[in-house]
Amino acid sequence: MLKELMYLGFGGALLAKEKVEEELKKLEERGKISKEDAQSFIDSAKAKGKEEEERMRGEIKKMLKEALDELGVATKADIEELKQKLS
Repeated sequence: MLKELMYLGFGGALLAKEKVEEELKKLEERGKISKEDAQSFIDSAKAKGKEEEERMRGEIKKMLKEALDELGVATKADIEELKQKLS
């Protein structure tokens, strides 16, 4: 389900990106915006998107860690600690 939500989000973002680029191109063709301003807007949107992606990755990791902790699943560190104690 998480994977499906991520795909839905990425698909929506891709559609929005294409629509924004299309509208910026129309404005550029009409002389309402310069090519440099359009590119600057796109670059800014990409940077914000990357920041949001990194934030979301952190949130997802945090949520998964909390879920695993609640379920009592042993982590790699837990297993390594047990191996050390048994050696």
